[in-house]
Amino acid sequence: MTGIEIDLDIYPDEAALVAGLKRGDPEACACMIKQYAPRVYAIAIRMLNDPDDAEEVLQETFISACKNINKFEERSALGTWLHRIATNAALMHLRKRKHREVSLDEPIEVQDGDDIYREVQDWTLAPDDHAMNSEVRDVLEKAISELPDTLRTVFILREIEGYSTEETAQILGISVSAAKVRLHRARLRLRQLLAPHFA
Repeated sequence: MTGIEIDLDIYPDEAALVAGLKRGDPEACACMIKQYAPRVYAIAIRMLNDPDDAEEVLQETFISACKNINKFEERSALGTWLHRIATNAALMHLRKRKHREVSLDEPIEVQDGDDIYREVQDWTLAPDDHAMNSEVRDVLEKAISELPDTLRTVFILREIEGYSTEETAQILGISVSAAKVRLHRARLRLRQLLAPHFA
């Protein structure tokens, strides 16, 4: 996003970077973009499957972050906060494209205990695994893109970006139980979508 050469040593850690951002230091904003843009873009492109929309989300994320940095209370990592902004921006783009299949505010029934999760608890996908050939990756990416928005978002954050369930819930502003249920549903749906290819 910027062609400026940034000396990352100016901000040796996140606390120094956040302090610079809150002071309104332009170099701090450029440093934040350089450090976090690749992962923010990765989330956006996986959610939207459109480079132009992903670029818009990238720009919207950092514009919003720089404008609202004083609202960042530092209770989570800066990256987590940025990814929440990016996720919300991407979801807004998806809402513009179509009516949502599942509202983010829609209550989700949650059963007590862990039985609902045990069926697929140990089933994971590794789309970045070097052993996976490009054809398998293409099939997997297509299947992920076909998930309903709310399920795809949880799956991307939890299984691809590597956030914990608690962090995923925090980014999306939902309960941990809701995040677990959505992840469970996403895994089941992916199994159905992938079954014809790996029967």
